[in-house]
Amino acid sequence: MSAAPSHVPSSDSSSLAAPSFQVGATLLSHWRLLIAGPIAAGALALGATYLMDPIYTAKTTFLPPQQQQGAAAAALQSLGALASLAGGSGAVKTPGDQYVAFMQSVTVEDRIVEKFKLMEPAKAKYRFEARNFLRKSARIELGKKDGLISVEVDSKDPQLAADIANQYVEELRHMTANLSLTEAQQRRAFFEEQLKNSKEQLARAQQELQTVGFNPGALKTEPRAAADNYARVKAELTAAEVRLQSLRRSLTDTAPEVQQQSAIIGALRSELNRLEASSSTNASDYIGKYREFKYQESLFELFSKQYELARLDESREGFLIQVIDPAIKPEYKSKPKRAQIALVTAFATGLALCAFLILRQSRRFKPGAAAGA
Repeated sequence: MSAAPSHVPSSDSSSLAAPSFQVGATLLSHWRLLIAGPIAAGALALGATYLMDPIYTAKTTFLPPQQQQGAAAAALQSLGALASLAGGSGAVKTPGDQYVAFMQSVTVEDRIVEKFKLMEPAKAKYRFEARNFLRKSARIELGKKDGLISVEVDSKDPQLAADIANQYVEELRHMTANLSLTEAQQRRAFFEEQLKNSKEQLARAQQELQTVGFNPGALKTEPRAAADNYARVKAELTAAEVRLQSLRRSLTDTAPEVQQQSAIIGALRSELNRLEASSSTNASDYIGKYREFKYQESLFELFSKQYELARLDESREGFLIQVIDPAIKPEYKSKPKRAQIALVTAFATGLALCAFLILRQSRRFKPGAAAGA
């Protein structure tokens, strides 16, 4: 009678191992279901793909316009403070990203929607709905390694997909040409006005210098080198003040760019005051006239160079876009991928059946259910 309880622990350990054994046995006992179920589900999914409309994908690849430092930008680097007057001459760090943004702009999308009448296939009542439809159908990416821009367009009509992809490139050509032309026109108009005013001031200074006459004593008191240096410093001061006014239109006085430009103006004024103080107070009026003439002459030469360079930029054509692979009419559909859909559906069905059988088996071997049995 006392030896009976010693066999109870072995009975409990065998009862704990029973559920895991039963799960494996249950899966094996339903092997037909685990094979036939996924196959049937995959077959149904495969049949459903034939009811879907085929989607075709057209792709074009092109080399974006390269940011080059033209003659105007190169000359600006050597003109000191006057270089800032042209504006917008800095190179873009990532030009490819900028061109991708151009093609994704509302202006380009609206032109494509209008050209191909996408309001009807998009079933859109408003223009923004058609743009959203176009954004879902088009993918524009910049290659990080090769720097090439690719445009992929999905459509039920293979020819329409190719036409839209190629149209993106044409719209980029149109936009870059207009933007570069507008920028060049603005610079040309600015320097044309400055050149006109400088020419009038130079003629006036020359007339006043001629009224004074030749004075050998004045030339001895004010050497030509000193006069040229004075004219250069005064011209740089004027250009720096114009630059400061331009910065204050878009920045506050506490901005680093404004403070730096103010410091440059202060240094130039100090230098100019020093040059003026070094001049003899008893010098002839010829010195002042000569200084003014050289100052206006320096400004006229600087503005003339910038005006000619701006005219060259204005006459240039838009940036060159080199298409590597133009989009052609796709011969085979890209969606739906029938084999992939069937395999994924069969695999998901098999997992779901296994989970269902394991869950049902685990409920049978709960402690409460075993005790009730």
